[in-house]
Amino acid sequence: MSYVDSVLQPGETIRYRGDIHWKVYLPGLGLLVLAFLCFLAGPWALLGIVIVFPAAGLLAWAWFLRWTTEIAVTNRRIIYKHGFVQRHTVEMNMDKVESVDVNQSILGRIFDYGDIVIRGTGATLEPLRGIGAPLDFRNHVTAG
Repeated sequence: MSYVDSVLQPGETIRYRGDIHWKVYLPGLGLLVLAFLCFLAGPWALLGIVIVFPAAGLLAWAWFLRWTTEIAVTNRRIIYKHGFVQRHTVEMNMDKVESVDVNQSILGRIFDYGDIVIRGTGATLEPLRGIGAPLDFRNHVTAG
C-alpha cells in the first residue's frame, strides 16, 4: 500500500497523482550510450565495460528515486513524500494554499516537466523539482 493511500482520512479522495519526470534517467542513459559507443570502437571496449557500472548505478538510483517519491492532490490537502527507510513528508491543507508557482525551462515546456512551489498562509511547501506535467498538477490544486 502506498504512503498516500495509507494516510487518507475518511471521506478524502485523491484528485491527482504526480510523479517525478522521466528525465531523471537521462544521466544513466547517456553513460550507457557512451559505453555502447566504446564497445563499438574496439580498442575502447575495456573502457566501455568500466562505464557500464556507473551507468547501471545511475539508472537504478533514478528508478529508486521515482519509486520512493509520491505526490498527490486530494480534495483536502497536498501530500508529498520521498524516501524509503528515512522518510520525508510534507502536507498542506487546501484551504491554506495561496498560490502555485510553476517554473519551466524551454526544455521543460517541450518535454512537460518543471518545478512547482506551493505558497500557503504562513508557510511555503518545499519546491517540488523535476515534476512531470506541472500544469496539470497546478490545475488540480487550484480547481477548488
